[in-house]
Amino acid sequence: MNTEAQKKSLLLELIAFSTVDGQLHKREYDFIWHVAQELKIDFDVFHDLFHQETKPVVVKSEFQRIQQFYRLALIMHCDGILHEKEAIGIQQIAIEMGLNPGAVKRILDLMKKAPNAMIEPKVLLRVFQEQHN
Repeated sequence: MNTEAQKKSLLLELIAFSTVDGQLHKREYDFIWHVAQELKIDFDVFHDLFHQETKPVVVKSEFQRIQQFYRLALIMHCDGILHEKEAIGIQQIAIEMGLNPGAVKRILDLMKKAPNAMIEPKVLLRVFQEQHN
């Protein structure tokens, strides 16, 4: 992430998506806080994001959009409960990000089959790269 606005936008999107089922589970909160720490966002700024509504900043880099999609997918699996609203929401978000729907579906299927919903970064990138050929 390049700018403070992009970092906050990413976190706001994670927060919004994590509450699509009507609840914010502790594991989801902890995951978002971990991402915030990686982005070097201090706790006060992070905490304040839960009280903001802003439009997301469009990320131009495809790699960053794939990373953000994967983070959202991890949040979706984080609480151990896969809600229908989450499944529909993540696919809509991926389309709005300009990601290939076929690749998105394959990644989500791979994550469902994985014991901890995590997949190797090489696999993630390869699935999206295959769609370019």
